[in-house]
Amino acid sequence: MTTHKVAIITGASRGTGAGLVARYRARDWAVVAAARTIRSSPDQDVLTVAADISEPATAGRIVDAALDRFGRIDTLVNNASVVIAKPFTDYTAADYATVTGVSLAGFFWLTQRAIAEMAALYGGHVVTVTATLAEDADSGTPAVLAALTGGGLAAATRSLALEHASCGIRVNAVFAGIIRTPVQLAGRSEGLGSWVPPLGRAGQVSDVVDGVLFLESSPYITGEILHVDGGQRAGHLGPFG
Repeated sequence: MTTHKVAIITGASRGTGAGLVARYRARDWAVVAAARTIRSSPDQDVLTVAADISEPATAGRIVDAALDRFGRIDTLVNNASVVIAKPFTDYTAADYATVTGVSLAGFFWLTQRAIAEMAALYGGHVVTVTATLAEDADSGTPAVLAALTGGGLAAATRSLALEHASCGIRVNAVFAGIIRTPVQLAGRSEGLGSWVPPLGRAGQVSDVVDGVLFLESSPYITGEILHVDGGQRAGHLGPFG
């Protein structure tokens, strides 16, 4: 059994997930990094698991791998998600299965298994990362499946926080706004359209990672939906909410 704290991070092969792996390691945590496709790591305190999070059996594979290698689970970061933006009537059965399979079923089965281990031992923390457009509909970006999954994740976060507080388990979420990925060119504003957040720029992967680590470092916060969006939600709500 490791003396480090241990985090499971899904969607860990790139973007926010890769940033989270690096930052948790910088805090001297061991990490189980899961993604559909991911390379093995030379770091002995990073265990990679290549798996499809939408398959129910994957939850057992990831949790068992964490326990076999490190002997404990302190935090689960549900970062894997899929967004398909289409007009509502253009969605196909395959689109629905893809989005809900990763964003809802993947969250459900892995969180269920991880919380069971946390509750039996010493408590822990669950953080789910998703897109804030789930709460802020935009006529220029029709994405009802993101709204469906994001709304469900927000409700599940609050419900689980209440259900498991007595077990010492905290459950929170980070809803990310417009985030520039590393592959986008600096200074470009693709995806912003004619409206920009009040802070006047797209966010960076590091902003989302900072949000997750803030929640990690805040033992009295649970059931919280942290919006990392440059004021996007406040701008959409307007002066009267």
